[in-house]
Amino acid sequence: MAISYKDSGVDVERGYEAVRLMKQYVQSTYNGNVLGDIGSFGGFYQMPKEVKNPVLVAGTDGVGTKLKYAFIANKHNTIGIDAVAMCVNDIVCQGARPLFFLDYFATGSLSPETVATVVSGVAEGCRQSGAALIGGETAEMPGFYPDGEYDIAGFAVGVVDKKKIINGKKIKVGDMLIGIKSSGIHSNGYSLVRKLFGEDKAQLEKFDSRLGARPIDVLLTPTRIYVRSILSLIEKVEVKGIAHITGGGFIENIPRIFPAGIGCEIWQRSYEVPAIFKLMQEKAGISDEQIYNTFNMGIGMVVCVSKRNVDKALAALRAMGEECCVIGKTIKGSGVKLIK
Repeated sequence: MAISYKDSGVDVERGYEAVRLMKQYVQSTYNGNVLGDIGSFGGFYQMPKEVKNPVLVAGTDGVGTKLKYAFIANKHNTIGIDAVAMCVNDIVCQGARPLFFLDYFATGSLSPETVATVVSGVAEGCRQSGAALIGGETAEMPGFYPDGEYDIAGFAVGVVDKKKIINGKKIKVGDMLIGIKSSGIHSNGYSLVRKLFGEDKAQLEKFDSRLGARPIDVLLTPTRIYVRSILSLIEKVEVKGIAHITGGGFIENIPRIFPAGIGCEIWQRSYEVPAIFKLMQEKAGISDEQIYNTFNMGIGMVVCVSKRNVDKALAALRAMGEECCVIGKTIKGSGVKLIK
């Protein structure tokens, strides 16, 4: 008896249908530098001519276990924004403008509608960041994932002029740190989040007065994409360093931009920490140091500028619609010192 590929669990017709359904979303991200179309073996992107000494900057990331809440809620149209955000927010920290994005989607049994919905979110993230979605992979892997579940990851490439790379080397003691508000938890720390909030759909969909919303809605809020705001800022102000606050929170990520011998102090009362983080700290029973080493605490990006440029930087960011404030300064030493 013959056994076909379909008999083994892989239906190529569903793959073709997924491509047909996602095509409109992919094409909505194209610009004049995209050569070719969906379906080629490789994606083509022409280097922008206006960059004199181009340096490519690449980043890759995934969404992690935040996906579990997308499965529980059966909500798949925003998780792709997270996949893009985690990559483009990283590369813009080096001053790079995103050029293009590639995504990887894997599942046990392919649902063309679900794939297309996820890709619609990827396309939205690409439009927000100015990146073109020029390719990707959709893998059907029978037996690898539970029914209705999948994984998604992405890869972004951007460009920066060699003379305009932001690498933290110019940071000095006494420089100021500006925090830019996050949209929520973003896409890190969800293994702990799931321990604290569980996975009971009925409970997650109940209104929580402490949050002012249903937990499931707060937990699935897409990661904010800062690309356009940061690129606008660096055209107006000398930015010495930028930290994307992801896994490891303040404690791990901010020092990554400092030269040796420099640390910082963070003024915890300089802004209002969102309710979700206060609730999680209460539920977990952990110290300030622990929670600031896990979550973004309401700050998605930290920008380092000289003291004389603070007001100009704040004005530039606010003009782009960002909520921001000075949250600390650099000091002699190392690491992050939390100041209440």
